[in-house]
Amino acid sequence: MKKTLNIEGMTCTHCSSRVEKALNKIDGVNAKVYLETKSADITLTKSVEDKVLINAVEEAGYTVSSTK
Repeated sequence: MKKTLNIEGMTCTHCSSRVEKALNKIDGVNAKVYLETKSADITLTKSVEDKVLINAVEEAGYTVSSTK
């Protein structure tokens, strides 16, 4: 399953790296974060609730504006 998160607050490559590391710590998540589009493309190898993904981004200090 694939998901896309739109993330607000990222302004540099350090920001996007921080979000990517936070998401990839979640079991079953393979994430790639793009600063240019302020988004994260996520491939799930098992079921992970959106709330878990959103919490990881928020704990890293950023805001998820939408999920697809």
